[in-house]
Amino acid sequence: MKTLILSSLEKVFKNEEPSAEEIKEFSMLKNERASFQVALFSDIDVKLDISCGFDGEVKIYTVEYVPVSLACYENADDYYVRKEAGDYPDYLVPADGSVTLKAGEWKSIWFELITDKAGKQKVSVTFTDSDGKMVSQKSVDVEIINAELPDTELVYTNWYHCDGIINYYGVPAFGEEFWRINENFVKTAARHGMNCILTPVFTPPLDTKIGGERTTVQLVDVCHRGGRYIFKFAKLKRWIDMCQRCGIKYFEISHLFTQWGALHSPKVMAVDSHGRTKRIFGWDTKTKSKEYEKFILSFGKALTAFLEKNGIADRCFVHVSDEPSDDDLPVYLKRAALIKKAFPGYKVIDALSHLEFYQTGAVSQPIPSTSAADKFYGNVPELWVYYCCGQHKNYLSNRFIAMPSQRTRVIGYQLYRYNVKGFLQWGYNFYNTCLSTKAINPFEITDAGGFFAAGDAFVVYPGKNGEVYPSLRIKVFYDALQDFRALKKLEELIGFDKTVELLEMECDEPITFNSYPRSAGWHLKTRETINKKIKELTE
Repeated sequence: MKTLILSSLEKVFKNEEPSAEEIKEFSMLKNERASFQVALFSDIDVKLDISCGFDGEVKIYTVEYVPVSLACYENADDYYVRKEAGDYPDYLVPADGSVTLKAGEWKSIWFELITDKAGKQKVSVTFTDSDGKMVSQKSVDVEIINAELPDTELVYTNWYHCDGIINYYGVPAFGEEFWRINENFVKTAARHGMNCILTPVFTPPLDTKIGGERTTVQLVDVCHRGGRYIFKFAKLKRWIDMCQRCGIKYFEISHLFTQWGALHSPKVMAVDSHGRTKRIFGWDTKTKSKEYEKFILSFGKALTAFLEKNGIADRCFVHVSDEPSDDDLPVYLKRAALIKKAFPGYKVIDALSHLEFYQTGAVSQPIPSTSAADKFYGNVPELWVYYCCGQHKNYLSNRFIAMPSQRTRVIGYQLYRYNVKGFLQWGYNFYNTCLSTKAINPFEITDAGGFFAAGDAFVVYPGKNGEVYPSLRIKVFYDALQDFRALKKLEELIGFDKTVELLEMECDEPITFNSYPRSAGWHLKTRETINKKIKELTE
């Protein structure tokens, strides 16, 4: 039997003994959640009971493995834990108080600590066999600092895909079982820092093959009678109430034109005067269509009145089209002008990486990729950024399964360094192949059918009975958000410039989206330095 106590930044593979040094201590703030792991190895099959001594709440998970076929792209850089296909650690299943070890394989147990009591504790983890005999015991010293992280200023959205729930569980769209499962997924998103949600007023025209269709997930009911459009918002009202109950603050109105060029309308279903439901707009609708323009203006008037009545108008964003290229600017300008007319005063946000879209006034809040962010930094009032599969090289932070966890977590330091106000990632629960040609089982296919590097498309897994299994990547990303908030706390005490100076104290050059010490040890030591300074200034 071998037992190692490790930080949350290590990835434990079945066939490899971890090389990282064991951790002996760490600190956290009172309203923080802090995680660590215990890696186990046995030369015989054995089932062990787990107990954890901690004065607070402890959540215990087993780290489970998924098959990875496409670990990375051919031109990837060298900052990956592995690049070959195989089983990788990723999703977390709540432990029932025990763990089963398979002979000759390593296994990791994930511990998440939550407390509001300041002070020092020795956290002990004990493993016992079926006879109650202690097999192993490990401990780590934890200091809970008498200070709290401030509420986040960052708008964070990880695009939410309702069809992933509908297709995987086989439940009707917006039926009662859908709503039950859906709330579990939204709660998990909010618990891990997401405070803005993609809201499918119509089925989002994202990642869809030209001429194809994704499962209909339309929150707004449309009636088309006598040349008039009538809108009903009962489902949307339920969605908003549910999301706010879960902790969501901001709402993104889903894209009103297709991805990569704004050349067509999204799929819109409507009930005609005979009571028949049919598609009235879609791939066969050119966005210069006068009828679609009439529809958007009518919809905008009705929706804005609804949002104002429900008190969330100032917390809503509107999308035109996702990731237009520089060649799409003339068309995008026209479509954006229509959206501004339909939604006067609303902030238009879109993921795009060409500054001209902002300079022409087409979009009020551009969201460039982290690889293009430097062009926007200092040239827009607020910097928002995103990453997706394109940010897989040049040491850019991302959350692929094959990447080191520190590469995922460093985004928190980077967001602070650039004073970023919003962050977007496209796949919270995208359980489809590329272009949504078919649904997939994420426990079996992690790369969208061989197109996206494994882990790009989702950070949670659909568990039994609608339960949600978080990935270790969503946990690590939440740690990044906590790092960001810790820096904000320190900024309250010493200002931005001195906070950056402390952050970069052991860096050879300023932190950028491409440049940072690629070391879990550096990352954890830096966070301890931040905590120590907060403690010093708040005692």
